[in-house]
Amino acid sequence: MFMLKKITGGLAAAAMLMNSVGSIATVNAASENPDYAEALQKSLYFYECQQAGPLPEWNRVEWRADSTMIDEVKGGWYDAGDHVKFNLPMAYSASMLAWGLYQYPDGIEKCGEMTNYVNNLTFVLDYFADCDQGDEIVFQVGNGQKDHTWWGPVELYEYGMADQGNTYESAREALKSSEGCSAVFGEMAAALAAGYCALEGKADQAKLDNYLETAKHIYEVASTNPADDVYNGSDASGFYRSSHFYDELFYAANWLYIATGDKEYLDDATSLTSNLGKELGSDELKYSWVQCWDDVQQGGILLYAINTNDSFYISRVKKHVEYWVNASSDRLVDDGQLVYVSNWGCCRYAAGAASIAAIASDTVLADDSDTASYKEFYKRQIDYMLGVNPSNQSYVVGYGNNAPQNPHHRTAHASWNNSVFDPEISRHTLYGALVGGPNQDGTYEDDRGNHINNEVATDYNAAFTTMLCKMVDEFGGTSDPTFPQAEPHDGPEIYVEAKLSKTSASGADLSLKITNHTAWPARIVDNVSYRYFMDLSEVIEAGFDPSQVVIRCDRDQAEMYSGAGVAPAEISPVTQYKDNIYYIEVTYPDGRAMMPISEGRHQCEIMLAIVFPNYGSGWDATNDFSNIGMTEDGVIAENIPCYIDGVLYYGNEPDGTSADGGMTPSETTKPVTTTTTTTTTTTTTTVTEPSEGGIIYGDADLDGDVKMADVIKVMCYTSNAELYPLEDQAKNNCDVYQRGDGVTLSDALSIQKKVAQVIDILPES
Repeated sequence: MFMLKKITGGLAAAAMLMNSVGSIATVNAASENPDYAEALQKSLYFYECQQAGPLPEWNRVEWRADSTMIDEVKGGWYDAGDHVKFNLPMAYSASMLAWGLYQYPDGIEKCGEMTNYVNNLTFVLDYFADCDQGDEIVFQVGNGQKDHTWWGPVELYEYGMADQGNTYESAREALKSSEGCSAVFGEMAAALAAGYCALEGKADQAKLDNYLETAKHIYEVASTNPADDVYNGSDASGFYRSSHFYDELFYAANWLYIATGDKEYLDDATSLTSNLGKELGSDELKYSWVQCWDDVQQGGILLYAINTNDSFYISRVKKHVEYWVNASSDRLVDDGQLVYVSNWGCCRYAAGAASIAAIASDTVLADDSDTASYKEFYKRQIDYMLGVNPSNQSYVVGYGNNAPQNPHHRTAHASWNNSVFDPEISRHTLYGALVGGPNQDGTYEDDRGNHINNEVATDYNAAFTTMLCKMVDEFGGTSDPTFPQAEPHDGPEIYVEAKLSKTSASGADLSLKITNHTAWPARIVDNVSYRYFMDLSEVIEAGFDPSQVVIRCDRDQAEMYSGAGVAPAEISPVTQYKDNIYYIEVTYPDGRAMMPISEGRHQCEIMLAIVFPNYGSGWDATNDFSNIGMTEDGVIAENIPCYIDGVLYYGNEPDGTSADGGMTPSETTKPVTTTTTTTTTTTTTTVTEPSEGGIIYGDADLDGDVKMADVIKVMCYTSNAELYPLEDQAKNNCDVYQRGDGVTLSDALSIQKKVAQVIDILPES
């Protein structure tokens, strides 16, 4: 295997940094270096948060469990806050992680993260190897349009999809082809070849050999009759449309040459140079973009320069690096420190620019007289993301000062009612996730609904992780052996919400809602019960036997789901607890009666009437233990304790026995999610009648209704109107926030509020 030339940093790099001039150097000189080892450790943890399918034993995320287990190809990473496995950005991310390990293994080893790094990289590469089915290659698992109809934790995906009227099978379809997917196949081949190089001596050789053979085959498929028509005609197009494919083929050919030493691949790379992107209106090779999920040309040119030592391509690397090192003000955030390539996820693009500058500085530009400015540049970019900026704002969740609290991520948010707005604060810390970052004016909004600033994704962390490998290699550091610590829970995961509908001398009417707000992880819990404790002294004193108290069920919500095989609630007879204290126990054998997937499903209500045997006189509800604190408005009833499999889980019993419902962190293993048959409930989309002039406010795809797909379409349009155009009628429909100012991100947020029923009408005033 060929090795990239690496020039170690050491004292010379430090000296060059000290000699660099300008306000940014002054800021950094006045501060200690960020903790790069901590940031790397947490970035790898983020990738564990994204793991799909059966989780490996080494997964450290206590709020995750096995998920989407019907996927044709299991494993891999969920893309972002959603739950689709888009292979194009996933493969780009894997290739960048591999490049970081390949280029800077010593730093990773010294900081203590080698095992975590190898584990996470092999996990995703195993998935790509399994995507090669011989005659066809899988390039996506999951349907993006259907996936985006539901906001909830992935562990309950099948139930969330059913609740939105989608079949589990259609939502998890595997997209595959043997042609017309050159970009995604090229990127997959590059990831596997880069992984083969990076993992040499660190993983089982048979596994590595399989990666390489698979990379060769996928590259052959990608490079034979190159085209992207099948890929861009698929569901992927609405989310990760490929702009070109020769750059991915070029990138893959270079990695395959490094992996094999076979000149055939270098010849392929040479032949592909004529098809690479050019500057607009020029024959000059493109230099003014950055390494990212849809454009790996700069990475390919750097690899080609390393592989050939060709002075022309070395000069192209230098021109690209200097374009960003010397960026004009219109290509910077207003504070003048972070490069600003695009509004949607500006930090990921800055990391891409930094990663090429860093690797180039250690290879083909190592002897360049301007290396000091390159090093100042890439350090400034990564430090900015870690909080060394005028706002003292970290853009990495769970790291540094003023870290983001509410990234756009379904499972970390852990909503129980299919709402991006509820609960207000995310229930889990998505450690290590790099958010989109600031606007060009330097402002930032820590808002889950703001996709521009607060989206997270595997490709956001890709070049960021590569850069962290470089930084620990150059500046050292040691990761925290106690990370991650157990999370405190935000409340009991299962409890009863009770309301006293009526009480009189003849008895009491109760509304009791068993509530499932599980999130460590979100799960279905079978055989849950709760007990309503009563003091029957007045019944006994009146000469009656407690067994004569009548318990009438006026409503059992669980019966609504009997068509899906859900058993109704079971109500016990009046049972003695101690002395004159008795209880009624309500049991739900099937946990699907209450699931944290939507407003209508996270609770299951039963309405009970307790009737005094001498109807009309004598009942005293005030002395009942479970009545304490109950109101007509409904409260979490600590004195109506909950049980799982007969063991007290949450609440208080009359003798003082209590349990906190899992709110105290423990070191126990993660709960196992119950596997049951999918509920086949359906929902109906409401079609909005056109207003005067034929406008259907919020309808971006012109299909007559308003749904999450319209939100996505508007967001894509605001990101790149040329790539994702809207028809004139759609623009008129979607100008809903400040009518008359055109279609903006604010319009997408307004439409999302309407879909989530936060607002009732569009336009939003």
